[in-house]
Amino acid sequence: MTELEAQPIETLVERHDALHGVQEVRIPIPFGELAGKWWGPRNIRPIVCLHGWQDNAGTFDTLIPLLPKQMSFLAIDLPGHGYSSRIPHGMSYQPMNVFYLLNFVMNEYGWKKISLMSHSMGSVLQFAYAAVFPARVDFVISLDALKPQVLRDNVIVSMLSELTPEFIKADLRNQDKSEPPSYTYAETVDRLHQGAVNSITLEACPFLLQRNIRKSAKFPEKYYFARDSRLKYGQGFLWSQEVNIRLAQNLTMPFLFIKASDSPYWERKKNYDDVIEILQRNNADFELRHVEGTHHVHLSHPERVAPIITDFLKKYWQRDDDVVSKL
Repeated sequence: MTELEAQPIETLVERHDALHGVQEVRIPIPFGELAGKWWGPRNIRPIVCLHGWQDNAGTFDTLIPLLPKQMSFLAIDLPGHGYSSRIPHGMSYQPMNVFYLLNFVMNEYGWKKISLMSHSMGSVLQFAYAAVFPARVDFVISLDALKPQVLRDNVIVSMLSELTPEFIKADLRNQDKSEPPSYTYAETVDRLHQGAVNSITLEACPFLLQRNIRKSAKFPEKYYFARDSRLKYGQGFLWSQEVNIRLAQNLTMPFLFIKASDSPYWERKKNYDDVIEILQRNNADFELRHVEGTHHVHLSHPERVAPIITDFLKKYWQRDDDVVSKL
């Protein structure tokens, strides 16, 4: 075990946050609150950062310190992840809820515009949001995912029939309020590392684990994973490539897409290529860049993506002082 990995989770990540002046925020929503981490000046509108599936706001912990210091960033835990509230019992997580969630954030801080930088599932969500509400989005940065995945009809039907019973079981476990299985801290590092198929280095795991695990009430030296297990059984947008193509036509704001070399597409590559072609044809401010690395390259090797993002931000970021910080 490395020195970084062996340190107590509170010591490592809390010291990192203190070093960079990070402040925890809470944003009220109808079923609880959204949790987030605010980086940088509090008197200007931040770039909102959305994480990947079953990750959390900590996914940006190593990247943001390498970006311009005069800019602000607000990394959010999506519902059921990190420190944010879970949706009510008996409900399922739906990707289109992002339309409401981002509007809650904008209303909370009085923003007329929103800037977005997201990874994986977060990139998929912001693709849809920016295309549906293009006048509200001034620029988009997507890390290693671009658009909603397109599945064959038979796969969708099979997935719904298989996942729905598992979702019901997970929902009932939540209602029972029983504690999930617990592990030593070293075991949680290994489980995260192996579960991500080595996409996250051992050294980077603590930044996600900080918001992903809680101390066990049964075994004081152990931890359990606290994200909502119903998240495992979500189905995504489930719409067609024709819908993606129509949405892509609306994405005319500055748009940076960074693709990792060792990360899959999770569907036919042609579906990606068709959308890329539309963006390149219709959007003079669209940039496609490739970097060496895995799906979590922004977390495990942020130095590979930070210069690309910085160059993009220098071209398109504009300071917005018309913000009343509620921190």
